[in-house]
Amino acid sequence: MDVKPTALPDVLVLHPRRFEDARGFFSETWNRQALSAHGIEMDFVQDNHSLSVPKGTVRGLHYQAPPHAQDKLVRVARGAVLDVAVDIRKGSPTYGQWLGEMLSAENGLQLLIPKGFLHGFITLEPNTEVLYKCTDVYAPDCDGGVHFADPDLGIDWGIAVEKAVLSDKDAKAQGFVDFETPFTYEG
Repeated sequence: MDVKPTALPDVLVLHPRRFEDARGFFSETWNRQALSAHGIEMDFVQDNHSLSVPKGTVRGLHYQAPPHAQDKLVRVARGAVLDVAVDIRKGSPTYGQWLGEMLSAENGLQLLIPKGFLHGFITLEPNTEVLYKCTDVYAPDCDGGVHFADPDLGIDWGIAVEKAVLSDKDAKAQGFVDFETPFTYEG
């Protein structure tokens, strides 16, 4: 497993090795012992799988507040996404900054997004399937979000806002200026 840092501290790109032959490929996408050697110690308790049929579907920007905050390990099983993380840790030197990583079934990359970050993605192909592991269960009372196209964040989604396919919840998400983060930077 190749582990690469990103411009946002604690957000990592994981690149599992693929063993290919005439049948296709095999890849070990999570191995506690191997990642522990890289300082990644997480206990995943829930796996999620989403299918987004139209290209241009946006899911996010979401977070779960303590006591059910979640670390996420995101990968794509079919299609491709621009996966986005935004630092929302009060006091962080990168507070409000974002990064985007193209994840696809073809490239096999994964994005590790720790607690204290908003998370979202836009599908770059139709019928995209995203899989992600979480370190806590979904808790509706801890669920929150920020509007994906908030101008204060300035995220380049590569699509006009009015063309994005959104859930009602995501379309009505609050702006970043009104957002009060439940996370504090531990530096």
